Amino acid sequence: MTSPAEPHPITGQEFTSPVPPGSGWPGDPATPATPVAHDAAQVIELARSSRDLAELDARTSVCRACPRLVAWREEVATTGRRASFADQPYWGRPVPSFGDPEPEVLVVGLAPAANGANRTGRMFTGDRSGDFLYAALYRAGFASQPDATASGDGLVLHGIRIAAPVHCAPPANKPTTQEKATCAGWLDRELELVGPTLRSVLVLGSIGWDAMLAAARRVGWEVPRPKPRFGHGAEAVLTQPDGREVRLVGSYHVSQQNTFTGKLTPAMLDAVVARLR
Repeated sequence: MTSPAEPHPITGQEFTSPVPPGSGWPGDPATPATPVAHDAAQVIELARSSRDLAELDARTSVCRACPRLVAWREEVATTGRRASFADQPYWGRPVPSFGDPEPEVLVVGLAPAANGANRTGRMFTGDRSGDFLYAALYRAGFASQPDATASGDGLVLHGIRIAAPVHCAPPANKPTTQEKATCAGWLDRELELVGPTLRSVLVLGSIGWDAMLAAARRVGWEVPRPKPRFGHGAEAVLTQPDGREVRLVGSYHVSQQNTFTGKLTPAMLDAVVARLR
């Protein structure tokens, strides 16, 4: 199912929803020829054979390995839009990682929001969670601007990259255990590709914390035992196969539930971000 073409909020170019790969959407890493994973085995095959982050992002952005997530992200993009965005095209595809191709810091979240990144096609862009996160990254010198409204808005990240254990928006923000396992191959390969420049990882939320530790083990990083416990401000040291250490730092997720209630404040997020350099 696709929707009629509508103008992009920044460029004005018209797109159908979901957005076809290679059709000109700002920041789209894929082309019509990008290979598509249709099951978990193909995710692993395509992720492992990705030669660089650009190829990994392109392949991630067209994945169709989880039928429930494919159906949900496309339903939201066509008939389930929020009223305030009803006149905009929706990305409606897996959201690739975003940021510096040689990052010193990796941010690991959970999954795209249905009317946020699933709409804009860029991690933490277009919703209040992203507003909270990018404002903190801007204050710390990692982002070129404090706002992230839409792909093509000029935002650039310096020394930092944002990834996720799940790249499609899940119903009720809850991916299943199988969906998380199917998507894991993308994060595994990302860790291998960013490893040479990586110094720190900021994980948002306990689910991301567990996913990050599991991915680190799968790619051969040394993880402390017993498993480090998640908490806001929690820290652990991971060791790559070549002996390079990576600092792992935890933060409460930047969800509206946490930020509106004061469980996570700007000062609290600033404090953990300051420890990443």
